[in-house]
Amino acid sequence: MKFARDCRSSESNEATAQLLFEALPWIKNLTGKTVVIKYGGAAMVDEQLRRDVMSDIVLLKIIGMRPVIVHGGGKAINEALSHYDIPVEFMNGQRVTTPATMDIVREVLGGKVNQELVAALNHHGNLAVGVSGSDAGTLIAEPLDPELGRVGKVTHVNTDYIERLLDSEYIPVIATVAAGEDGGFFNINADTAAGAVAAALHAHKAIFLTDVDGLYKDFSDKDSLISNLTLDEVNEMLYGGEVDKGMIPKLRAAVDALAGGVFRAHIINGTTPHSLLLELLTVGALIRRGSAGRCRLLRRGEQLRQQEEQHRRSPQQDRQPGAVLLLHKVLQPQKELVFHGTASPQHMLSGSS
Repeated sequence: MKFARDCRSSESNEATAQLLFEALPWIKNLTGKTVVIKYGGAAMVDEQLRRDVMSDIVLLKIIGMRPVIVHGGGKAINEALSHYDIPVEFMNGQRVTTPATMDIVREVLGGKVNQELVAALNHHGNLAVGVSGSDAGTLIAEPLDPELGRVGKVTHVNTDYIERLLDSEYIPVIATVAAGEDGGFFNINADTAAGAVAAALHAHKAIFLTDVDGLYKDFSDKDSLISNLTLDEVNEMLYGGEVDKGMIPKLRAAVDALAGGVFRAHIINGTTPHSLLLELLTVGALIRRGSAGRCRLLRRGEQLRQQEEQHRRSPQQDRQPGAVLLLHKVLQPQKELVFHGTASPQHMLSGSS
């Protein structure tokens, strides 16, 4: 027997209902939208973080988004190469991929890593389908540099298979192995692949998970965290040598995605629990198509600035993080969720939408 006095108070019920109601504009804005998520780094290695990220993606799917996951698996590849006594070699930040290394990359990315991610998603229901980039010619590539061996650059993305999976209500989980125009296979940088997939799908957003809070003007100065910037500003930073080496592939991939028609690109800290739930309210860097002459998007840039100003002024957004937390509790009712970060939700709102 359970007494009413032991249940949640009516005030608490009203607060819960209000928070869920206030989440409606956020959910409505994302319903039916395709979002490409590049997954890797520490968020993939740590088992708890991996479960959290997969649960977040399931939640985003439940509330109406069409997520597509593009993943790497550098640490797992290194471990497998070590097991087979195959040397690990990098050149200019890219893995030198011999034919023997390529065999291991295919085995690890398309097998172990991909299947583990699919299993984590399918723990919540039969929602995910594993895809090798070479399946159905999804990713086609050519050599990036002869000295790198079987490292490729994407020349074509066949979206037919991905879109069929999305239309059938599945979450595609894509391993970054591409079919070669020469009949072989290529190892593709996961950031690069995610940017290419997002552009080909004309996704609403491209989200790049990293191990830091976002993009810094000066990585040694933690107060130089950038909340948003335009394509022109990104190009200035890239060509001016102002970007930390590890961030360069993500920025270039974000530029490619935006140039291909993606609405927004986000760089967020994947080590922060449930950071994907705040992809609209993120402390990470948000890159937008602005009034860059190269892109001829002056009118589009003005529209985006107006949307940002309206969003900042909207009183309904003030309590969205709480609403997102409550929605997540529906999925994992026994788990207490805590957001960790360097900024308040109000600060995060400045980089939203």
